[in-house]
Amino acid sequence: MKTIYFTSEELDEAASLIKLGELVAFPTETVYGLGADATNSEAVKKVYQAKGRPSDNPLIVHLSDEKELVKYVEKLPEQAYSLMEKFWPGPLTLIFKIKKGSLPSVVTGGLDTAAFRIPDNKATLELISKAGIPLVGPSANTSGKPSPTQVSHVFHDLQGKIAGIIDDGPTRVGLESTVLDLSADEPVILRPGNVTEKEIEQVIGKLGNHRLEVLGEEQPKAPGMKYKHYSPNTSVWLVDESKLSWNEAIQWAKSEGYRVGILAPLDVCLSFKDEVTDSFNLTDKNNVEEASQLLFSGLRYLDDSSQDLDVILTSVYPEIGMGLAYMNRLNKAAEGHVPS
Repeated sequence: MKTIYFTSEELDEAASLIKLGELVAFPTETVYGLGADATNSEAVKKVYQAKGRPSDNPLIVHLSDEKELVKYVEKLPEQAYSLMEKFWPGPLTLIFKIKKGSLPSVVTGGLDTAAFRIPDNKATLELISKAGIPLVGPSANTSGKPSPTQVSHVFHDLQGKIAGIIDDGPTRVGLESTVLDLSADEPVILRPGNVTEKEIEQVIGKLGNHRLEVLGEEQPKAPGMKYKHYSPNTSVWLVDESKLSWNEAIQWAKSEGYRVGILAPLDVCLSFKDEVTDSFNLTDKNNVEEASQLLFSGLRYLDDSSQDLDVILTSVYPEIGMGLAYMNRLNKAAEGHVPS
């Protein structure tokens, strides 16, 4: 299959492909999504096949207008209206109980709930509107790998597997949306993102405790809760400067005979440029928002480095505000690896 590039001005053909049951990657403010007709089971199955995604991992449904929710949702909680008014379009996904049979089970993972959001991207909103159908939109990458924040990332993973890619430049946020479960007795964050717990609580009051993972055979309600995610092929290790200095971490890696890449703020990259094989700059040490925007790009850059790295040493940030989302992704990528 030839994968066609579309600009944000060439959406009619992209929408036609979607309506024919084909897959088209689309831009959002968070990461690039892999679009398919959410009402077409066969089209959605192609998403799982292209990504190599586990079939019990539910998908997020992307809409262009919140009025479309009534077709699928059993009853909208009162809190939903305030959240949609404040954060939609934007990087907040809401989980609701849905009407029986309103969406294929391949979208919901067989659950009686589904996740919805309206992305904050003009081209994608126009694409959904032109197609006239809701779109599933998991990250447009090979399952388990760092999510794509640039068109080149999508092409790297999915060329020849999907019909098209809409090129709208780099994404603004860089991490997937916050997922908030409104189908339970109390609202609970299932995946942290750019919309923080504090911001949500300012709108609807206190949330329940985060539930970011499921274990064993339990069915996840949201992406990112169960399976390996965000990991490059190169081993990722966490550097917590309160426990181990960058110099100590780099010397440890070199003593093991590793070719070392670092994903770190500019001052660290400059200080150790002669000590490591390759590096990627996360800009200001205290700016977790910029670090989040660059995290996946940095992991991909170092993973694809011509220097054939053995390890990627990465900066940790306090798990406060956006730092919770950054560390959620990074902890999954590192799988607990810490230099010693």
